[in-house]
Formats: sequence, C-alpha cells, structure tokens
Amino acid sequence: MNSAADSVFHQDDRAWMLEALRLAELGVGKVEPNPAVGCVLVSQGKLIGSGFHARYGEAHAERVAIGQAKLLGNENRLSGCTAYVTLEPCCHHGKTPPCTDALLDIGASRVVVATQDPFAAVSGKGISLLRSAGIQVDVGLEAEAALQLNAPYFKRLATGLPWVIAKWAMSLDGRIASSTGNSQWISSETSRQWVHRLRGRVDAILVGRGTAQADDPLLTARLPADQPPCRTALRVVIDSRLSLPVSSRLVQTAAQFPTLIWTTPLADLNRAQALRRAGCRVESSLSTQPSDNLQQLLQFLVQEYCTTNLLVEGGGQLLGSLFDLRQIDQCEVFIAPKLIGGANAVSPLAGVGVSTIPSGPECHAVQFRASDTDVHYSCRLRWPNRMLAHLRLMN
Repeated sequence: MNSAADSVFHQDDRAWMLEALRLAELGVGKVEPNPAVGCVLVSQGKLIGSGFHARYGEAHAERVAIGQAKLLGNENRLSGCTAYVTLEPCCHHGKTPPCTDALLDIGASRVVVATQDPFAAVSGKGISLLRSAGIQVDVGLEAEAALQLNAPYFKRLATGLPWVIAKWAMSLDGRIASSTGNSQWISSETSRQWVHRLRGRVDAILVGRGTAQADDPLLTARLPADQPPCRTALRVVIDSRLSLPVSSRLVQTAAQFPTLIWTTPLADLNRAQALRRAGCRVESSLSTQPSDNLQQLLQFLVQEYCTTNLLVEGGGQLLGSLFDLRQIDQCEVFIAPKLIGGANAVSPLAGVGVSTIPSGPECHAVQFRASDTDVHYSCRLRWPNRMLAHLRLMN
C-alpha cells in the first residue's frame, strides 16, 4: 500500500518517522479541522529539532521543529538535514505560511513523508514543489499508521461527512436502560470522567430528542480547572417535531454553549421561534424521512461547522439509525458489572441491523482497559463493501 518501495527506507528512517507520529498524536483534539502532524529533523543521524502542530491557527509541525532546532543552537546544522513529516507539507497560504517555503529556506536535502495530503490546495503539489527544487522526497513510510491517525480528517475530505464516534454504557446483559427508561447511572464515575475528556476534544455532540428529554443532559465537558477542555463542542439535538421543552437544560444554557436543534418540515414554526429566542439555532432538513434527515444533518455539520469528530451519545434508536447508514466509525463502550434484564429493556443499537453476521462491520484497532469496575472497550469499524476514505486517497 505504500507509494514508495520499502527498499527506499532504512531502519533509522522508520524509527524517526515513528517519533514524528508520536508527536503528531499530541495534537489530536486540538488542531481540528486541521490534521494532526509531527515533524522530526535529523542531521548526520542526530536529532536536531522536532515539533508538532499543537493547536488550530498556530504554527505547523515543520516550522515548530525548525524553531526548536534554532532554539537548541542547531541552526547551522539545518542545511542538508532530513525532515520526517507525517503528512505532506502544505504549499499554500492559510492560517500560516507554506511549510514547503520553510523547508526550502533551511536547505533541507531530503524530506520523508508518511502520506499525501488529500486537501485540494495541497494534494501532491507540496511534494512536487519540493522535488522541483531538487529535494529528494520519499513518500509512504508508515503510511497506514499516519492514515489511521488522521482517519477523521481523511473521511471528512473524501466524503463530506464527519467521523462518527458512538458512545454508550451498558450492563453485562447488553442493556443501556431499563424497560422504564432509567439509565442513571450504569457506568462508574471514572468512566463518566473519561467521557467528559472525550467531549472536550470533539467538535460536536449529538443526541436524539428522547435522550435530551429523558436524561436532561448538559452535554458539556466538565473537567478540573487544571485540565481545561481543548474546545467547546456544538451540542446538537435531532428533534423532528421540535417537541423538546424550552425548560430543558440544553435550551436554558444555549446562550452559554452553542446549541443546534435539527428538525424536519413537520416542525411547529411557533416552537422554532421560542427555541431561537432562547439562543438555539434551529435548522431543518428537506425531508421527513428519518434516514434522509440524519444524512442531511451529517452533511450540514461539515458544511456549516467543518465538523471533523462527532460524538453521539444518543439512545438505541439514534445509534441504530447511524449504524444502518453505515456511518459509525468508532465505538467507545463501557461495560458495567450490572444486570438489568427485561424483554423490553433498551439495547444500544436498534434500527434494522445486519441480516447476516458477515455483512456487519469488522472491529479493528481494538483496545480494552479497566475503568474502575467497568471495562472500557474501544474500537474502530471497517464496513464490508465500503472502501475506507483513506484508501481512495493513497497513491
């Protein structure tokens, strides 16, 4: 799958690129809608500078690494160095100047790139520019790791849809609520704190009207003062008839935290005005069909808010609808040592579901960890017959 033969690279190259990837990961949750990028500068086998894109609007990884090299007194070693970058250097003026200019200015002799950037303003142009200037550019080292790191960014650019993270807590018998709808609290306090940290690094959080009304959540990231959230997520409620009470905490705090109510042509316009007066943004799809409505919402979130990561904390119906659309990309599941029982108790995924086991998604990048008495299960989904966005973008 690499765009350059493995024989181009040496063992030292791989070690330096892995370090660049480690650095890049430090920017996840802070740099979106930009990709997370790391850069390592090496001269005569020695590290002379490194850095990563730390926050949206701030310096890119290449310029941070160059700045560190100068700070460490290695400015005279920059000429002729090798730069290891996890994503193709940008060659356009955006929030910051082109990184290709920075690499040309220092006189780098070689640039090793993990993968090409699919963004239209870059998309191979940065690599071509460097090569035309006489710099050796090798592409494809640790490409799969780089693509997985920025999978949300790649999906958004390839499909116009956000990366969807489904989160739920369930009992040992697979229930997220009792037959009466009670769900507080299935998971432990430790698990709920982890969810607050997750909320603090996503762009938007989605729930259905049923969850918003039954649980009356705030959907904010409530963290210790010394661990502030990376961003304030847009709170989104999908409510086909605008029946969410104005007295709900989501509506009452809409002036403090951005809140979008997504509805359909079936909605009561008088209700819409009341919600807008409270500070909510109210928008409607063009369809009354639930699947079309949900698909249009996902597109709207990218078009209007450039949403990269969408956290879904809805109930079984909303999660099941996203599952049926094949739009769940990642699952964060907390399994608690509790039993609920009941034929009518709520399961995490309603909807239609798959007809056969092989037609369902494959879970990969699976991780388990203890969360107090819970087990936190994390994975990504790979759907049959749905080509992953990043595979279409590789050369």
